[in-house]
Amino acid sequence: MTDTETRNHLKALATALRHFHSALLDVAKREYESKGGTIDGPFTLYNLVLNDASFQWLRPLSGLMATLDEVIDSKERLSDRNVQDVRGALGLLFSPADTNFADFRAGYERAKNDKRVQDTEKRWRDLVRGLEA
Repeated sequence: MTDTETRNHLKALATALRHFHSALLDVAKREYESKGGTIDGPFTLYNLVLNDASFQWLRPLSGLMATLDEVIDSKERLSDRNVQDVRGALGLLFSPADTNFADFRAGYERAKNDKRVQDTEKRWRDLVRGLEA
């Protein structure tokens, strides 16, 4: 792939990951509200995402997305190494062998049967498979 093709593919992946994150966030929000915590607007939700332990499990994915955006926005030519790094980071996030992301995987396990989570996950996984070509 050329630099432009790689960059465009990574942009599509970043968008797909944002949709996936949004779907996971909706599940976390429903879990929080089912325990009696009303979320009365986007500012309250934003503060909860930043500060409440109920949303902490999403932070590794948020960090990965921020790093991916930095890579895409860099002026340097993108290489196969950048693509390998993205695939590797996503692999670690979902790998039971890496205990650093156990909280993320536990939250994902609670959310993975949600239809929107499934649909958005399929999209980003398809894009990752496209990067392997």
